[in-house]
This record gives sequence, C-alpha cells and structure tokens, in this order.
Amino acid sequence: MAKVAGVSISTVSYALSGKRTIAASTRERIEAAIRELDYEPHAGARMLAGATTNILALSAPIHTDGHLPTHMRFVTAVVDTARKHDYDVLLLATDDDVSGIRRVAASSLVDGVVAMGVKAHDERVDVVRRAGLPAAFIGIPGDGDGLACVDLDFERAGRLAVTTLAEAGHRAIGIVGHPPTYLERGTGFVQRFNAGLEAEAAVRGIRLDVVSPTLARGAAEQAFDELLVASPEMTAVIFHCNEPVVESVLRRIRERGVDVPGDLSLFAACASYDTSHLVIPLSCIPLPLDQMCRIAVESALRQVRGGDALGVELITPVTQNRGSVAPPRI
Repeated sequence: MAKVAGVSISTVSYALSGKRTIAASTRERIEAAIRELDYEPHAGARMLAGATTNILALSAPIHTDGHLPTHMRFVTAVVDTARKHDYDVLLLATDDDVSGIRRVAASSLVDGVVAMGVKAHDERVDVVRRAGLPAAFIGIPGDGDGLACVDLDFERAGRLAVTTLAEAGHRAIGIVGHPPTYLERGTGFVQRFNAGLEAEAAVRGIRLDVVSPTLARGAAEQAFDELLVASPEMTAVIFHCNEPVVESVLRRIRERGVDVPGDLSLFAACASYDTSHLVIPLSCIPLPLDQMCRIAVESALRQVRGGDALGVELITPVTQNRGSVAPPRI
C-alpha cells in the first residue's frame, strides 16, 4: 500500500493509527490506495493501535449427546444481538472447550468472548482470566467469582416444577432427564436443576423416579415404559430434556391411550422449545434463551468499552399453563 500511495511504510502506519498528524494531501493518497487495494487492517494491528476488531468469539462446543437445533438457537440469538451492536461473531465449536479461546486470545482476533455450554468446573474461566479478555458466560461456573454470568435460576426452576405438581395433588412424579453424559461432564444447569428438584421433593414428601434416556432411536420410549413399571402409582411426569425425547415420549403416551391430564399430568421444565406446538401441548417453565443471550453479549461489550463485569444474574423462572396439569384421579 505504501508503494501505491507513494509514501513510506511509517507514514501509512501513522495515518492508520492516528498517532501523528500528516498532511491532508498525503492522507488522501493513502485513502485512495486503501480503496484501490480493498485493504483491511490486520486484527492484531488494530489491537496494537488500541482499536477494536468489532468481533466477539462465541465458545459453543458441540457434543454428540446434544440437540443441534437447540444449540443453534443459542448461536443465532448471540449473533442477532451482536449484529445490533455492529459486531460480528466468530464461532468456536470444537468439543475442546479451551483451545479455540487460546488461539483467538493469542492472535488478538476478537474483542471479547461469550461462552455457552458451561460446566460446574469450566476451564475457560482460567483461560479468559489469564488472557485478560472481556467475557460473559451463559451459565454459572463454580469458580466464576468476578465474572459476568447469566442463566435461568435452574435450582429455583426445579423447585417450581415440583411445587406446581404437588399443589395440584400429585405425590409420585416421574422425571425424564437429560442423558447421563450431561452429569458425567459436570454440566452446571443439570446439577442445579436436580438439586432444586430433589430438595423440594424432600420437603413435600414427594416420590421421584428418574430416567435419563440417550438420544438413540427408541431410547426415550423404552425409558418411559420403564418408568411406568418402576412407579405404577405415578400420576405426573416432569420433562427436563431435549425436544426429541419429549416428542418420542408423547407419541408413546398416545400409543398407550393415556389421557392427559386425566390419567397423567405432564410438565416441561426449562423448555427451550415452544410447548404449544407439540402433539400434546405442555404446561411449562420456558427457558428465556433470547434474554440470556442478549444479556451475555451486552455484558461482554460493556467490558470491551471499559465497564465492569456485573457478576451473576439469575433470571426468575415463570410457568405457562397449557392445560396438561390437573389433579390426579382418585
């Protein structure tokens, strides 16, 4: 570019960084060269000059036991909010949580990071701290003191799910949960939901029977059949799982001729999907996915602009009545 503009490399540097005043005619030649060459300054160079890249990294590891459409709803919500602030999003989607963040931090490609799929012990916490990157977590890591974190209050949601059914008169409740691998890798929201669920059931003297089907074909139907055998007195089911599992169990319920809510009440907890469009509409606690992603992006950008991380924000769960919960038949 310096050659095209007929100036020295240092003069181009001064023009781009604004560190020194240069003649208007010289600046015009440099700007003409930029247009001719369609030049974009290297992200690292911009960072060295104290500028921003207008790019956020989204750390969104994809796991084989996850539901990709739900995963991509989070990604889309983050991108939509970022675009409103004139930011692009670089997706880090490998199942290795930390390598992508290390790469972008070392190359100064991004202004900050938004992390989802948060574990109770999440290695990304130490990575962003060491790199000094502005960051926000969609989820609550156990060692996240001083970080910006946002999530549904899953422990309270677990309590609310049990309370909703207990106050309708149910004393034996089946739980259809996420695959066992979620707990094996320390997925934080599952741990917190289960803690609230079990605590409220203990206080109210409610029996819980839990199945945790995988996403394999037929696994959800088999798990529901096992639940019926294990708890013949069961009068209600709470779903805390991905949409395909819910849909499979609902089909099995219809195949068996079970009346909802007469024979069996159903409740979807922390649903990331629209429960009104299911073959049996479900009363639920909706997951405020768009709100969570908006808060996380705006929190990361606040830090990019020199503001403080605002700590943990827990969103209060609410219920929606779709008519799938009723008192049990005597």
